[in-house]
Amino acid sequence: MFGKTMQVRGNLLELSPALVMGIVNLTPDSFFAASRQLTEASILEKVHQHIAEGADIIDLGGYSSRPGADFVSEEEEKKRLDFGLSIIRRAYPEVLISVDTFRSNIARHCFDKYRIDFVNDISAGVLDGNMFSTIAELKIPYIMMHMRGTVENMMDFTHYEHLFSDIFLYFSKKISELRQMGVSDIILDPGFGFSKTMDQNYILMSKLESFDIFDLPLLIGVSRKKMIRNLLHCEVEDSLSGTTVLHSMALMKGANILRVHDVRAAKEAVLLVHTTKQMEHAN
Repeated sequence: MFGKTMQVRGNLLELSPALVMGIVNLTPDSFFAASRQLTEASILEKVHQHIAEGADIIDLGGYSSRPGADFVSEEEEKKRLDFGLSIIRRAYPEVLISVDTFRSNIARHCFDKYRIDFVNDISAGVLDGNMFSTIAELKIPYIMMHMRGTVENMMDFTHYEHLFSDIFLYFSKKISELRQMGVSDIILDPGFGFSKTMDQNYILMSKLESFDIFDLPLLIGVSRKKMIRNLLHCEVEDSLSGTTVLHSMALMKGANILRVHDVRAAKEAVLLVHTTKQMEHAN
């Protein structure tokens, strides 16, 4: 997985060592309370912390994607993102920003007004049929995640004939469609916790290197998730050590981007694993 790059702002962005994406939620109901930022002061404080700790990308979301999350209208999502993006772009005009949305109109608006750098779509175009053509026009990197159903009902769709074959077929079809539209910078997210049981999440992690067949960057989002809390019988506030263990495993198995709540711990994991891999290849 060494040597992967993508085009961002007309330049090649190296993905080795792996990048760290710091989460900023502009929502009142995201599962980790410390990630919710609803005022100008708290947004600036969180973004400053992420950048100071070494975040390579800031991921901004206006619609909680936790299982069973409440529906948010397009108008409300846009309002939340306008608020956050205007604050961040004023204070940090050069920071790389990803917007977490499955709505093409939101993606286009955020690009046109704030020149966002990535679109992070949990539905891989399923929830908005115009998303792929929009990404093709915007020509920015597209993160697409595996999920079945919607945010409200995804945990009703956890039966697979064969977990990996089903996910690989899902991605293969979508990659082909995007390629035909001229989209080249595609990042895959296996979707830990989305339409998957706890056992299925750990099966995915155990064979994460299987995604190498796509030869595309791999983003991993396991930070403080239920798959950790349920196994360790801990609260979300006590799930950082478990998160770091899974981040380290994912990096050893080829992850290129970690989407995290705790940037410093993730950057330390990246440095330790990257250094170890370098030594392995040097001897």
